[in-house]
Amino acid sequence: MILGAHVSISGGLYKCFQRGEEIGADAIQIFTKNATQWKAKTLTDSDIERFRLTWKNSKIKKVIAHGSYLINLAHPGKDEWRKAVDAFQEEIERVEKLEIPWLVMHPGSAHGSSDEDAIKRISDALNESFDRTKGYKSGVLVETMSGQGSGIGWRFEHLKKIMELVRDKERIGVCVDTAHIFAAGYNLSTKSGYMKVFREFSNIIGLSRLKAIHLNESMKQCCSRIDRHANIGDGEIGLDAFRFIVNDKRFTSIPMILETPGGDVMFKRNLKILRSLSQREL
Repeated sequence: MILGAHVSISGGLYKCFQRGEEIGADAIQIFTKNATQWKAKTLTDSDIERFRLTWKNSKIKKVIAHGSYLINLAHPGKDEWRKAVDAFQEEIERVEKLEIPWLVMHPGSAHGSSDEDAIKRISDALNESFDRTKGYKSGVLVETMSGQGSGIGWRFEHLKKIMELVRDKERIGVCVDTAHIFAAGYNLSTKSGYMKVFREFSNIIGLSRLKAIHLNESMKQCCSRIDRHANIGDGEIGLDAFRFIVNDKRFTSIPMILETPGGDVMFKRNLKILRSLSQREL
């Protein structure tokens, strides 16, 4: 298993590796810019070189990035959609320069339009972004969502349709968030439930498309459609589900990233708990 967490880039992108090592992570997820601002500081050659060199010499071997929360590729407004697409392309360009293989994205919110129309706008945005970055190695992971508000991606069928409409199949995949799918109604808290959820994922999307997992507990009950993360063992999902995941041989090469509250202290605690669950009898 490959366990890690979302770590800060405060003080310089390259510092994420030290932070990951200090909490005992095997992998990390980062923002490549301030996630709450549209504009980003340009990556200099020095920034890129230092990041790559630090990564090369680090114990952290897997890195994924997460896109800005401001970007909504499903927005029905033409100006808002265009702004989102341009910002998204910039995110892709940044991860490519840093040689990060995957950029995780929230599909977006429909804002009163139909799910079908919103899905079409998302896929159009992905196709345009991929066309404008043709030849890039970095791809995009569409994240499963909780179904809060008018968010897209809380059903596996949403993600399937997005990927069907994306032309460049090699650059598109999925990131499963355990808290999100639980809140959306996929109850993986029992062994039978866990097997059912991932059987459904396999039948609808395909396990080959699963490239990353966000290991998050849920503060809210199954089917609540409320996105609130909790620390491992402190929420409604329960430890069994996480034991199933970390011992699932299908996921041994997939980075499993914590996005739990409490910062580095709690990341250390959560990683310790997850490792204690490894190889126990299922």
